[in-house]
Amino acid sequence: MSVPRIFSPSRRAARTSRHQRLALADPSAQFLASHLADDVLDRLEFMRKAPGKALVQGDPAGLLRAPLAGRGHAVSTYRFDEEQPWPATGFDLAITLCQLDTVNDLPGALIHARNALAPDGLFIAALTGAGSLPALRQILLAADGERPAARIHPQIDNLAASGLMARAGFSRQVVDSYSLAVTWRSFAAMVADLRAQGLTNVLADPPPRLTRAALARANAAFAAMADDQGRVSETFELLTLTGWK
Repeated sequence: MSVPRIFSPSRRAARTSRHQRLALADPSAQFLASHLADDVLDRLEFMRKAPGKALVQGDPAGLLRAPLAGRGHAVSTYRFDEEQPWPATGFDLAITLCQLDTVNDLPGALIHARNALAPDGLFIAALTGAGSLPALRQILLAADGERPAARIHPQIDNLAASGLMARAGFSRQVVDSYSLAVTWRSFAAMVADLRAQGLTNVLADPPPRLTRAALARANAAFAAMADDQGRVSETFELLTLTGWK
């Protein structure tokens, strides 16, 4: 059965390279990766995961590498195509941050992740889920007017993620979600921060660029949503997929 082509691998690779450059230039701007890294470390502490051979993906600022190494893990951090068999196996721990929400073959990617684990190895994937960025969605709809374009990625929810984890063969698999609220003072700052987090559009059919008039409508929509401090609150719904081999 053919896999629907929702995301562009080449645009995704270019976004990943840009994210790497931005994260290395200013690690302090990686608020989403920092939050996800802290959450993963708390989970590992709670599970009392023993040190072992570990792989981390989606952590260009190194927010997980040093803490995991400090706990005794032997950490690898190379890049590869998650929709293909992993280039190395036998991992006691594999972690991906905001990687699996933009793969075309998510069921296949999860199967490859499980196959790369050692017996009783642990896989943790943190990603943006359904319900993320509702304010941005409204702003972009206002910007496009009567001809809305697809600008926000399709998003997966808890139920679908749980079914995919089970289908991939993970045991003791758990999927949970929680919200992260962020505020911005301008639409330009919102877009710049999303770009810095590596969360820009990588759809296979990219939408047209916003015209000057559309950008003006976006700024107006942002201003209309602002609170009395001039800030707009945005929400990330974050999924954490956890499973053992």
